[in-house]
Amino acid sequence: MRPHIVVVDDDEKIISMLRRSLAFEGYEVTTAGNGLEGLKVLLGIEPQLLILDVMMPQVDGWEVCRRVREGGSSVPILMLTAKDDIGDRVKGLDLGADDYLVKPFALEELLARVRALLRRKPDKLEEPSNRLVFEDLVLDLDSREAIRGGRRIELTAKEFDLLQYFMSNPKRVLTRDSIMDKIWGYDYSGESNVLEVYIAMLRQKTEDSGKESRLIQTVRGTGYVLRGGGA
Repeated sequence: MRPHIVVVDDDEKIISMLRRSLAFEGYEVTTAGNGLEGLKVLLGIEPQLLILDVMMPQVDGWEVCRRVREGGSSVPILMLTAKDDIGDRVKGLDLGADDYLVKPFALEELLARVRALLRRKPDKLEEPSNRLVFEDLVLDLDSREAIRGGRRIELTAKEFDLLQYFMSNPKRVLTRDSIMDKIWGYDYSGESNVLEVYIAMLRQKTEDSGKESRLIQTVRGTGYVLRGGGA
């Protein structure tokens, strides 16, 4: 499988150059023209490397880096900036960036940094993660803890299993029967509305009783899906 690299930069010339050059080197490349677009792209994929410009309108590279790390991602981050200032470098590294390259840069140097960053964490990239992350919701499979936006969520064993099933299948519509089979087993013969009861309890806990957006959405006549933008 080719390493997947996401490039976020508001300079169209740099985006075009990096897309062609990285693809020529054998990488799969996804690009975004600003920080907000980059965050949306990163919701749907977990790349092996993120190349991130610092100075962008709306949401700058520092903020993107901060949100990526707060979301639990360990993807290597290479930051690009036009400012050769030690303070900017320290700020980026403190926010969780792995490397820093000053514009204008030689393409050969950027490609060397890319290769080095992809080599730096081979084990982490190949090992299954012990955490599931969707937007600002994090599920720690080792401690069996759920955290949303820094707030710990107390879950029963069955609630945890149900949430884990959703987070293992983000944005995929799960039928009621498939959920019942997975969580309660084929021979389950309890109340017919047990799933609805648990969905209601999970929503109450993950939404902080309506203070946060809904992530578990109802798909009428089918089942449920984990996706953002719910009310």
